[in-house]
Amino acid sequence: MTGEHRIVVLGAGYAGLSAAGRLARRARGAQITVVDARPQFVERVRLHQLAAGQSIPRRDLRELLERRKVRFVRGRAVALDPGPKRITLADGAVIDYDVLVYALGSAADVDSVAGVRHHAHTVATPEDVARWDPAPGRVAVVGAGSTGIETATELAESRPDLAVALVSSEEPGAWLSDRARRHIRATLDRLGVEVRSGAKVVEVLPDGLRLADGTRFDAETVLWTTGFEVPALAAEAGLAVDGRGRLLVDETLRTSDPAVYAAGDAAAIAGPGGRELRMACATALPTGAHAAASVLALLRGAEPTPLRFRYYIQCISLGRRDGVIQFVRPDDTVTDRVLTGRPAAWVKELIVRGAAHSAAH
Repeated sequence: MTGEHRIVVLGAGYAGLSAAGRLARRARGAQITVVDARPQFVERVRLHQLAAGQSIPRRDLRELLERRKVRFVRGRAVALDPGPKRITLADGAVIDYDVLVYALGSAADVDSVAGVRHHAHTVATPEDVARWDPAPGRVAVVGAGSTGIETATELAESRPDLAVALVSSEEPGAWLSDRARRHIRATLDRLGVEVRSGAKVVEVLPDGLRLADGTRFDAETVLWTTGFEVPALAAEAGLAVDGRGRLLVDETLRTSDPAVYAAGDAAAIAGPGGRELRMACATALPTGAHAAASVLALLRGAEPTPLRFRYYIQCISLGRRDGVIQFVRPDDTVTDRVLTGRPAAWVKELIVRGAAHSAAH
């Protein structure tokens, strides 16, 4: 390889840093640039802890990348032009590339339900959490997926001044095994979290929620943890995307443009059995690494190899001293094997630390 190869990684989350790390080790002689709007890598899977008032690790991206001889550009991409292979940033700066790894991730969907944008808080990004300042009283956490469960339990454990309610159309952990669901519900009860399942939220109000059955659910603060959206950059550039705006990729993670590869939340990736890979650092890290491997093959003049992927577990923290580790099959369907309690909390913490270390190093 020679210095004429300009490889740009757009996004410095788990997927982007995983791609940049592999490229830095193996794309010798190439010019590698990482672009991100934030100056720091913040562990997204810990944002529920940050919302509960805990401090979480932050790593300076420029220091992290440039010691590996990877150029870091802080900026928000506002346009992607695949023709001349060019990215335009909000400040007007232009970055040209020969090959692009697109790893911009996802953010909270605040527009699909009325009132969310104006009256609810989210925990999808560090900026979201920075705006979170709960008023004394009841906090309604909407959504009983992993993020909702982790946020509700963390708040209940760390913020005794708040009355925490978990509101969702489904039972907490509905996709998990019976044993995992029972443990989650018992922990919510132990922590004093009010659970309102079977409640579909159709509007967020200044002082609570309006439900599909016409009733109101009063709350001083609303935390919205359900739904996601991805940046419109890829769709606006004319690249093939799915109905939610995620880049469509082949088995090597190549998009409809042969010079663009995608990884992480911003891509719709088929996994074992054709099941779509879920949004998680367990998905972002290996897909980021594989996108980099495909780029390396491309620059060698070789044919990139298909992604080989399997899941092992799903992990949910229930505060700092409890958790659930759900063992799954390769296609992410659940088994009857579950680890709970303090040992599960330890395992989850080790996995989170390992994910951060893997992304950073």
